[in-house]
Amino acid sequence: MATHPTLETARLRLRPYTETDIDELLPLIGVREVAATTLRIPHPYTAQDGKEFLALAADPDNIWLAITRLNDGRQIGGIGLRVELEHHHAELGYWLGVQYWRQGYATEAAQAVLRYGFEELGLHRIFASHFKQNPASARVLKKLGMRYEGCQRQHLLKWDQFVDSELYGLLRQEWETRE
Repeated sequence: MATHPTLETARLRLRPYTETDIDELLPLIGVREVAATTLRIPHPYTAQDGKEFLALAADPDNIWLAITRLNDGRQIGGIGLRVELEHHHAELGYWLGVQYWRQGYATEAAQAVLRYGFEELGLHRIFASHFKQNPASARVLKKLGMRYEGCQRQHLLKWDQFVDSELYGLLRQEWETRE
């Protein structure tokens, strides 16, 4: 896969992570409310977790981008695609700092990443899941045009509790029709 892209929307720049992002990343991602909505973000989140994430973000087989605001360059979250080229699909994942919730940033960033996945990577399908107790993520996925595909009951273990995972997906032809 090519180098990680930089994508722009009306309000955002999605760009590859750099080593200098850790200081801004930690207070955003280190909040318990953010970790509680995601599978792969630990709490507490340490500088070492940040360094390990940057190593993962540099992996050329996946796309992980910092979500920054165009007007001030401030980092507000992260978004990515876990790509499986042999199946022509990818899993969409994203998070935002709590102070940036409910402002349309997740939907705006995800639309740009979907476009990249379908147009540039030639993916056939992009899917995402969220914890059942996170209805805000369900709203984002529905706004993207993703279809609800079912509940995986007690599918994941988060903080010693089994949680339901709600699955959504979007096929390239459905995305093209929406565009």
